[in-house]
Amino acid sequence: MDKDNGSSFQGFILVGFSDRPHLELILFVIVLIFYLLTLFGNVTIILLSVLDSRLHTPMYFFLANLSFLDMCFTTGSIPQMLYNLWGPDKTISYVGCAIQLYFVLALGGVECILLAVMAYDRYVAVCKPLHYTVIMHPRLCGQLAAVAWAIGFGNSLIMTPQTLMLPRCGHRRVDHFLCEMPALIGMACVDTMKLEALEFVLSIFIILAPLFLILLSYGYIARAVLKMKSASGRKKAFNTCSSHLIVVSIFYGTIIYMYLQPTNTYSQDQGKFLTIFYTIVTPSVNPLIYTLRNKDVKEALKKLLGRATAEIK
Repeated sequence: MDKDNGSSFQGFILVGFSDRPHLELILFVIVLIFYLLTLFGNVTIILLSVLDSRLHTPMYFFLANLSFLDMCFTTGSIPQMLYNLWGPDKTISYVGCAIQLYFVLALGGVECILLAVMAYDRYVAVCKPLHYTVIMHPRLCGQLAAVAWAIGFGNSLIMTPQTLMLPRCGHRRVDHFLCEMPALIGMACVDTMKLEALEFVLSIFIILAPLFLILLSYGYIARAVLKMKSASGRKKAFNTCSSHLIVVSIFYGTIIYMYLQPTNTYSQDQGKFLTIFYTIVTPSVNPLIYTLRNKDVKEALKKLLGRATAEIK
């Protein structure tokens, strides 16, 4: 790659909100608080899933995968964001930008697939309860999780080099907090229509196809719930699925806006705030949603806290 065009030896400048330093200070505090909450909440979910035998089920296996994914996603992007928000240095090396872009794309893709897998798990639990343990056996759960991770990282392996190899004619200023694909494509000094077409095609498989499967699963779930004669059965099914639906709504609402619109209609300020939202807010509220709306998780948390208190005494 040409030195001037690619800026490969100079790296990039993450502009963010550098023209509004007071806003950057506020954002630094907010991002730091949410990052710490994300780490604490997701570590708690993983520990509960491992330590409490009642949570050794497919649902909590996938939830632990989601928590681990959220921790990786935020740790791959937030420290750099905090560094740039804190001081005047807004630079990121070319290698650092490439790594950040790769993992942001990869882990975002994994979450799309994983949420669809979790919806299928809920479909089997509600619509085929007598066959649940036979269908969702540990080997299948492991295979489904592996497929989700493989597809996400495979998609990023295609898109990251294509995005980074775009000629930029010496432009180094990324009008964003992170090395996000829409912002990097917007810096290009050549026609990016082919790359955007490739991005859209892959997005159909990574974003829209899983969303279709999620909606299909919940369509069958809704039909099964409406046929239930027991009010307690309907309530249990609703409680089981509502947390996942909330997470899906939050995640897909932002990701569709970010990646399924033409770059020339992409609002940078809107993109920045949406990036903050799905990078720090969504991963931090996921454990909260599942904890507050799930009886098993709350009981496991009480048990763990009670054991810790007894050991201290």
